[in-house]
Amino acid sequence: MRQQIHLTSARDGVRLAWARCGSGPALVKASNWLTHLKHDWDSPAWRHWMEFLGANFSLVRFDERGCGMSERAVVDISQRHWLPDLECVVEAAGIRPPMVLLGISQGAVTAVRYAVAHPERVSRLILYGGYARGWKRRGDEQKDHYSAVMQMIRLGWGKDNPVFRQAFTGRFIPEGSHEQLDWFNELCRLTAEPEMAVRLLEARGDVDISGILGRVRVPTLVLHGRRDEVIPFSEGQYLASNIPDASFVELDSCNHILLRDEPAWAEFRRAVAEFTGVGEADSREAALSELTPRERQILGHLGRGLRNAEIADSLHISEKTVRNHLFHLYRKLGVHSRTQALVIAHGGEPER
Repeated sequence: MRQQIHLTSARDGVRLAWARCGSGPALVKASNWLTHLKHDWDSPAWRHWMEFLGANFSLVRFDERGCGMSERAVVDISQRHWLPDLECVVEAAGIRPPMVLLGISQGAVTAVRYAVAHPERVSRLILYGGYARGWKRRGDEQKDHYSAVMQMIRLGWGKDNPVFRQAFTGRFIPEGSHEQLDWFNELCRLTAEPEMAVRLLEARGDVDISGILGRVRVPTLVLHGRRDEVIPFSEGQYLASNIPDASFVELDSCNHILLRDEPAWAEFRRAVAEFTGVGEADSREAALSELTPRERQILGHLGRGLRNAEIADSLHISEKTVRNHLFHLYRKLGVHSRTQALVIAHGGEPER
């Protein structure tokens, strides 16, 4: 899969870089914290996101002003540009409505604003790890934390020693491998200069879209990691409870950026596929591909109608071990019962 990178101009003349890849119905991803159209493509933290989205959609994404391949030396990066910049990219990409709109983290703010301003252009709204209220509006503890983080960024962001960056970025993927953490640290360094990183983080502090959540009129799916260390789980709940008829999916993860090998990533893909009506078969095959050899054996035994004790005898393991494998197998497949797992074992799609 290849991507094509383009440039366009925002209404105030700032250069914005955007990219398109994949095929299918249009999905536009609002910009979020420190992206880089080129380097994200090779990153083990982000590559699988593009693979999944590009396999099922014509994916359009862009770097926000001040970072990535968009114009870096920008005076005004305030939130007043977030919606107009997204509108400019959608126009430059020539997208025919309606489209699926994805907001990750801070991108959820812009996505909600766009859906409220242009409901006729949005078929589905997906918000992952998002929030309605910036860090300055979530209590003194958040204020103290982010003030300390910004000081660390000023002191150590641009240095070769990654300790300062990792104090911040480690919270994005606390379960990441050394390779993934190293990649993410380097990605942040390549994406923005230290002072710009501080300014971008500062700009997120005063955000509050609480007053417009009730005006969202498009089908909305909200997903959030239960133990997300960057954006509190309560913020995802707040979005879902204040957007009319929004669906909410709780993901068992502490990673703000879901990693390829964790069950929550498979659950995210299945929820998005079901919500948008695309790629259900591909999503199921991808989930099956992530099973361990032992989990595949057990699924095969389920398909033959064996009980736990019979599976244990066949594989020379304990029943408790079988139950543990079944627990992880169910999570990866996104099912809640033996019956649903059996349907997948026989090549079907379980009822939800």
